[in-house]
Amino acid sequence: MTDLRYKRILLKLSGEALMGDQSYGLDVPTLRTLASELREVHQLGCQVALVIGGGNVFRGLKGAAAGMDRTTADQMGMLATVMNALAVQDSLEREGVPTRVMSALEMRNVAELYIRRRAERHLEKGRVVIFAAGTGNPYFTTDTAAALRALEIRADIVMKATKVDGVYDKDPKKHPDAVRFEKLTYLDALNLDLGVMDATAISLCKENALPIMVFDMTIGGNIKKAVLGTVTSTEVS
Repeated sequence: MTDLRYKRILLKLSGEALMGDQSYGLDVPTLRTLASELREVHQLGCQVALVIGGGNVFRGLKGAAAGMDRTTADQMGMLATVMNALAVQDSLEREGVPTRVMSALEMRNVAELYIRRRAERHLEKGRVVIFAAGTGNPYFTTDTAAALRALEIRADIVMKATKVDGVYDKDPKKHPDAVRFEKLTYLDALNLDLGVMDATAISLCKENALPIMVFDMTIGGNIKKAVLGTVTSTEVS
């Protein structure tokens, strides 16, 4: 068996990562590609948990900025993450990967209610677990949900999949001279406001010494390289 650097991971995806080239919603070919890559990781024996954002369907902060009640807007955002979780579950199971969606909000006909011990048992049995509905509370982002769930299931690392190969001192798409960081401390990530994850998520990881990896998921095979520890990335620790 291939030597894994990380045996249990929490992979954080944005909702926008599921859009492909569309401006809204879900792109089926993108879902299939993601599922195929996750199948390869699963076959290596890595235990995989996912947290997926909902920005491709509805973003709570944007709704609140437009005049909606923040709590209501965030709850709508949580429901958007459930839709994304079900879409990814469907794609994974079409690839033959057993998958469970666990929701922080109770919706018995759609997903299991999140229970930590049950989630760990699913992972031990070789099932991919998708955590939906964030933390179940308004005012907390899916970044924070990812950090929280990773700690609860005792993941080795939080892997944040993005469209760039790490964290830069400025936007590399706008500034050709942008410099990528190989490693950052939690305090650097907080003080320099580099957009790794939100401050609550980074603080949670810092307090519990949970490392964060930021890597580019748009390059085929990079999720597999990430669990093997060979991908180009930035590590926050």
